[in-house]
Amino acid sequence: MPQVQTVKGPVDTAELGTTLMHEHVFVLNADVQQNHPEEWGSEDERVADAVQRLTKLAGVGVRTIVDPTVIGLGRYIPRIQRIAEQVDLNIVVATGCYTYDDVPFFFHYRGPALDELLGTEVPDPMVDMFVGDITDGIAGTGVRAGLLKCAIDRQGLTAGVERVMRAVAKAHRATGIPITVHTHPGSRQGLAVRQVFDDEGVDPRRVVLGHSGDTTDADHLSELAEAGFVLGMDRFGINLDTTFEARADIVVEMCRRGYAGQMVLSQDASCYIDWLAPGLMDLLPQWHYTHIHEDVLPYLREHGVTDEQITTMLVDVPRRYFEGTA
Repeated sequence: MPQVQTVKGPVDTAELGTTLMHEHVFVLNADVQQNHPEEWGSEDERVADAVQRLTKLAGVGVRTIVDPTVIGLGRYIPRIQRIAEQVDLNIVVATGCYTYDDVPFFFHYRGPALDELLGTEVPDPMVDMFVGDITDGIAGTGVRAGLLKCAIDRQGLTAGVERVMRAVAKAHRATGIPITVHTHPGSRQGLAVRQVFDDEGVDPRRVVLGHSGDTTDADHLSELAEAGFVLGMDRFGINLDTTFEARADIVVEMCRRGYAGQMVLSQDASCYIDWLAPGLMDLLPQWHYTHIHEDVLPYLREHGVTDEQITTMLVDVPRRYFEGTA
């Protein structure tokens, strides 16, 4: 039986059950948190709050969450281990690098950045770092990453974004684990992902194009689905530049077009994100872990999405994605 790595060890893909493919436990600016810990508050209270929220999520029938928190988003696995020990939930963690523009300064004078200076091709250390997280475990914890993560936003395929994307592709080819990509569908950045991954020999069936539900352009999404990509309809509850109905209706339309087998659902929620000033979360009352089960699924059913299609998006597609049979 194929397996996927979780914080508590490998599990059979058949045991993943209902899976939310893009949820964070915490999203943090590590430098700020380390140097201004008063913003974070009590570690014990943060952990207890996360346990409570994730226990509630498990209570609605979710068995697995995929947490694509990587370099640039404040990944700290010992904290996630402490939480995972207290919840009846599989947590799959990621490796990779999150940037919309340049690579972190750490990488500026390492790897390909030295090619011209040294007059020779220098391997990218990101590849070995990502592969090590997958094969050996993350930072001595023994927890192995179950997927790779990179990002492209409205800035497009900058040199830094392309470098990370190619490093992720190489780590994927070396290990076989799948990829998730933060994308900006409004500027059709999924097409840039397709360009790079085609060049790198990545099977699009192993790639989730995250945040695809940020657009209502069904023709564009259909083009990406026809190419083989999995569409991440994964920001339910973030209704700032869009509406609940718009996010739900594009899923309805894509199901009507026959693409339930190439979509996954999620909320991109977290127990705590320090990107938002106190009080801003009040503007997003639906942005929480159980919004899909409480609000979205009833709406989808009312508008013609069948229980079979819902099971496909929440159970079958995640399983196939990790098995490599999507």
